[in-house]
Amino acid sequence: MAIEQIYGTGRRKTATARVHLRKGTGIISVNGRTLENYFGRKTAQMVVNQPLEVVDQIDRFDILVTVSGGGSSGQAGAVRHGISRALINYDESTTINADETANNDASFRRLLRSAGLVTRDARKVERKKVGRHKARKGTQYSKR
Repeated sequence: MAIEQIYGTGRRKTATARVHLRKGTGIISVNGRTLENYFGRKTAQMVVNQPLEVVDQIDRFDILVTVSGGGSSGQAGAVRHGISRALINYDESTTINADETANNDASFRRLLRSAGLVTRDARKVERKKVGRHKARKGTQYSKR
């Protein structure tokens, strides 16, 4: 019998995360390493765990993540977005009737949406323009 896996994709800046959710004991593996080993900063670890805390399912799932691109902050945001999407997919696949989901106040989608974890953060670094020092910083103006 194959293990049931739920999939979700998350993106932030230039980072992309592929998240696989399985029923388990709460182990989070990122690129073959533990969460604490991959993300050294506590803030990045908190960001990754946010969706699980919102729906109160911290020790219920094993999560396998493959993340690439960007830096550590962008990767943590991408993993958070992917976990949120995977949790929503799990919740929708477990509910039998679509009408129950619409009437259920405690659906994962509603909880994650109210916490602001479903919307993709579209902010990216603006490119440098020709004739400027940075994206927007130009040369200093001199009147005389």
